[in-house]
Amino acid sequence: MKKILFILTALSLLACTNNSLEVRITQPTEGGPQLVRLIPVSDNIIRVSATPDDHFADKPSLMVLPQQNKVEYKVEHRGDTLVLSTAALRAYVLSTDGSVWFTDLDGKTILQDATPAQFTPYTCTQTHANGKEETYHGYSIASRFENIYPAEALYGLGQHQADEWNWKGKNEELFQYNTKVSLPFVLSSEGYGILFDAYSLCRFGNPLPYSQLHELFDIKDKNGEDGAFTGTYSSPAAETLIRREDSLYFEDIFTAKNLPAFPLEKAFVTYEGSITPHETGEYQFCHYYSGYQQIFIDNKPLSPQIWRTAWNPNARKYTVPMEAGRTYSLRIEWHPDGGEAYCGLRAYAPVPAAKQQQIAFWQEMAQQLDYYFILGNPLDKVVSGYRTLTGKAPIMPVWAHGYWQSRERYKTQHEILDALDGFRRRHLPIDNIVMDWNYWEDGNVPGGWGAFRFDSARFPAPQQMIDSIHRQRARIMISCWPKYYPATDNFKELYDKGYIYPQSLRDSLIDWLGCPYAFYDAYQPEAREIFWRQLWDNLGVIGMDAWWMDASEPNVRDCTPIPYRKLLCGPTYLGSSDEYFNAYALVNAQAIYDGQRSTRDDDARVFLLTRNGFCGQQRYSTATWSGDIGTRWEDMRAQVTAGLNFSIAGIPYWSQDIGGFSVEKRYQEAQIRFDQTKHENADLKEWRELNVRWHQWGVFTPMYRAHGQFPYREPWHIAPEGHPAYNAIRDCLYWRYRLMSYIYSLAGAVHFDDYTILRPLVMDFPADTAVLNLPYQFMFGPALMVCPVLEYKARTREVYFPQGRDWYDFFTDDLISHGGETRTVPAPYDKTPVFVPSGSIIPVLYNGGTALETTADAVPDGLCIRVFPGADGDFTLYEDDGTTYAYEHGAFALIDFHYDDATHALTISDRVGVFPDMLTARRFVVSLPHHKPVFVDYDGTQQTITLD
Repeated sequence: MKKILFILTALSLLACTNNSLEVRITQPTEGGPQLVRLIPVSDNIIRVSATPDDHFADKPSLMVLPQQNKVEYKVEHRGDTLVLSTAALRAYVLSTDGSVWFTDLDGKTILQDATPAQFTPYTCTQTHANGKEETYHGYSIASRFENIYPAEALYGLGQHQADEWNWKGKNEELFQYNTKVSLPFVLSSEGYGILFDAYSLCRFGNPLPYSQLHELFDIKDKNGEDGAFTGTYSSPAAETLIRREDSLYFEDIFTAKNLPAFPLEKAFVTYEGSITPHETGEYQFCHYYSGYQQIFIDNKPLSPQIWRTAWNPNARKYTVPMEAGRTYSLRIEWHPDGGEAYCGLRAYAPVPAAKQQQIAFWQEMAQQLDYYFILGNPLDKVVSGYRTLTGKAPIMPVWAHGYWQSRERYKTQHEILDALDGFRRRHLPIDNIVMDWNYWEDGNVPGGWGAFRFDSARFPAPQQMIDSIHRQRARIMISCWPKYYPATDNFKELYDKGYIYPQSLRDSLIDWLGCPYAFYDAYQPEAREIFWRQLWDNLGVIGMDAWWMDASEPNVRDCTPIPYRKLLCGPTYLGSSDEYFNAYALVNAQAIYDGQRSTRDDDARVFLLTRNGFCGQQRYSTATWSGDIGTRWEDMRAQVTAGLNFSIAGIPYWSQDIGGFSVEKRYQEAQIRFDQTKHENADLKEWRELNVRWHQWGVFTPMYRAHGQFPYREPWHIAPEGHPAYNAIRDCLYWRYRLMSYIYSLAGAVHFDDYTILRPLVMDFPADTAVLNLPYQFMFGPALMVCPVLEYKARTREVYFPQGRDWYDFFTDDLISHGGETRTVPAPYDKTPVFVPSGSIIPVLYNGGTALETTADAVPDGLCIRVFPGADGDFTLYEDDGTTYAYEHGAFALIDFHYDDATHALTISDRVGVFPDMLTARRFVVSLPHHKPVFVDYDGTQQTITLD
């Protein structure tokens, strides 16, 4: 029974229901809250709500599931302060202004408002498909928390491409886009997290948009004339053009029209001049780029030259200390590379250091403030709290953890079957082959985009194609955009019900294939049911295994400014797209998951790959990949920070296009020349090494996928058989399958224990402050520290070995370090450095050196149990049938392994649980580094083996 204590004289200030504390503010400030509410969700999770109105405007949450709230707590009145206490923490509300803060049970402050939440009225008007205009009301809300822990590191916020790691003192805009996944969830190295139940455009850090340079600086051109920069446009196809540019802002399809009418594709462009700051301090620049670009301030580059494909630009950020009144030269060098061209440079004015170090979160539109404070140390407990709120992650089918081969794109039935056959002929492991877009008929025709039917001319027998893939012990995934051509019957069904976003049709937009199109409203429950039925009736019934939700931001049109994107993406069934801007991928994933689980009668597990994501998507058996990234070393490097920040934010299954998606022309041309001459030039040599290095760490991520534009990504297309690049990629495939029992056990822990597979070092070594800002090495599960090689021609790299453990080389078993030091280690072409901490136990398939070719062959007999001494250790081997949801009903088995370092004894526990076709008798091969293996026959009962 809940214990609720309060003082009778405070009845005018608060109301205690059976699950919350509601406080009416006695001295509300302008723009501040009138009501604040605390709801204990569990002992370590408290929901905070606030509103400037006289009542709460609660709506059903999209990200947070209904909670039971069966928590014992008490409420006390301490003067003007109300205190809600659980068994783990205390939450406080100052009744005079609505400030909120949290402490542990000893009174140590963990998180505290710097100011009460600030509310600014927000209104927008949008037009429905039927032409009716509707005006929506809400608030823009700013939250700011004190800098309690100056040395803390902040992680999460999703997947971003500026190659940033620790968010402390940084800024990030949170919106969804190709290569960018925004999650309103931040975690602290001090053992807490803040999950904002917010769906609109948000900003972490600075709540303002970036300013144009002329707003922050006095600008001059290269001749010293005020008010503009000098733009010089040179091309072999035209006379050089020089003009003054009052801003450097060509960032979308509208502002790019301000570029001169000049042939940019093979041009060289410079913007030159000077900037004189109005204030002294750190200016934070945001550089938006496509093609090849580089920025120089006082003739010093802010970074090496960077590149992005013309149709999919990226942003990088730079912090530059500057003095007021001092003049700095500025130059941008730009080689546009493609039919579209984008370039922009904006900045933030200096912010006082104390303010910049605070945790600040701004959301553009909501009905009220809602966030969840989660206490947890280590950070796995914060992640567990997040999944308590947003849902458990189901166990992916075992085949989803195998290797995936894709390309943009297999154009015919013969091509996809030939690619799979190429793996089987070469005895290379593979489980999954992928059908990318445009398998349908060309044009705005009944069988066009959105019909979810194969073009019969190029795919004459889809059922036979899928049956053939299944006979080769593989699975197939297919691309299913939430996009429709008007001539399809599927479009007409949704359009007639008003479930189509109308703006793209009103504006007569056409896609890159020259056809009109529109996206459906996935926020509409019936629309989701229709979308799934259309998929199932056309593709599910012929045996499709997995679903690829491309463009699920939704990306209705590339390179559009956010105000226009909001018009293209709404209004939604739930309200304006201003308010529901970021959650489309979540409800779209729900359509697939709920649909398949209610339709298939074989209990087959759902697998859904989505280009975007949102908080809660893990409950829909969804993996996210990092979008159409570039094929540069800087792009590969950025995927490490992107993947780690995404994973620590609670969504366990992350993937990437190994090798990158959008390919530089020099690599494409080098491959064409090789196909003609068999000569490996310098560019092709680099391309091959880039793919090798990407595979070498991509193999140690939750989902292992290669995908991209030409050159093709099948191993024999990257390099001929026998080439060092081919051999290195082949070895990565072999290792993935040898580690399958380890990986699948981690998948079991994700579901049952809220585990995280792709792990920043701070999760496993929280006491070692050296790891807080160390993103380019990570743990893959508890036993493998992966140290990617991220530079061309590098044959060594520096590695930090965390304190408190001995460290072994995974490939050689050699003891490398006793921890707490940085060392330069070998990084040969054929291996990336991977190290194992003492006390680790790793099951590795022992099969006499023969490589598995599919998880269907991975019968878990003859497992080699590798034990690394120097500390006690534990590992739980998880097994089930690998493909159905029987595990939800208890059909799985666990075997615990415990190593006692003092006695060198390994105890194998009694097996717990059973499932159909389980091995009841088996052999384990147990080994210590550089010791002879011990063979153990195991019948399911406990055994202890002493290892010499």
